[in-house]
Order: sequence, then C-alpha cells, then structure tokens
Amino acid sequence: MSGTRVARLPGFIIGLIAAVALDQFIKYLVEKGLPMHERVDLIPVLSLFRTYNDGIAFSMLAGLGDTGLALIAAVVIVFVLYLRARTDAHRHFAHWGYCIIIGGAIGNLIDRVWHGYVIDYILFHTESWSFAVFNLADAFISVGAAFVVLDEFLDWRSSRGEGAGDGNA
Repeated sequence: MSGTRVARLPGFIIGLIAAVALDQFIKYLVEKGLPMHERVDLIPVLSLFRTYNDGIAFSMLAGLGDTGLALIAAVVIVFVLYLRARTDAHRHFAHWGYCIIIGGAIGNLIDRVWHGYVIDYILFHTESWSFAVFNLADAFISVGAAFVVLDEFLDWRSSRGEGAGDGNA
C-alpha cells in the first residue's frame, strides 16, 4: 500500500463514519416522527413516506430472508473495499464514491440486522407517477456509483489525451 493511500485512509474512515451516522440518525428521526404509510408532502414532487423494505433495491430478493440479504450486503462491502484498495490514490472521485457506497451499504446492513428490514422514506412523484421509496443510504450508493463512473470516464479521457500527444511529436 503506497504512503499516499495510507495518508488518505483517515479521511476515508471519517467520511464512512459520517455517512453511516447521518443515515442512521435520519432513520431514527423517521421512525420516531413520521407516520407509517402516510405521505407528507415537502414540495410538489417530493414527499416523505415511511415504509419498510424486506428486499434490496426496489424490494428485489425479498425471499432470501435477512441472513441471505445481510450476506449479500457484506460481500458487496468487501468487494467495494477491494476495488478501493486497488484504485490509485490520485483517483479522488472513485475514492469518495467507494466511501459513500460502503457507507450506504453499511447503513442499510445495520437496518437489516437490527430490524429485519430497511427503513425507506423518500418518495419522488407526480400526479400520475411515483418512483420507488428509498432512503439516504440508497442515495449514497447511487451517487457513489456515479462518482466511480465519472472517475473512470475522466481517467479514460486523460489517458486518451496523453496517448494522442505522443503521436503528434
């Protein structure tokens, strides 16, 4: 492990702890103050709506049960940690992406182990359409994945630019 990567580890751990803590704190507030299955409109397209998810994203794999889903989450966390360890230290978007992916996965894993389901509460909707109800941990996972994809694109573009310059000399 390079010295640069070791130096960045405290920031990664702080970011990870912050993501998990924020996710769990908001879920605590939702559990204590938001009625079950009652929509609370914030703006015309965004509402709070407390519900429980027995599966993973979009309630898929609900039939696997808590142990199976917790095992899948643990495998994903270990895999993303592996990817992070193999990613060069200068790839900042990827490292922050991995951080919030893992933070979101841990947040949902805590729910699954502690409650037997994941607490969801964010609902985007219109008069004729609504998106699946999700939570901050899910948003962390999605935004983190977008950061990793963005980093891959920027790295690809940078390496393309370096290669193009070699042929013009």
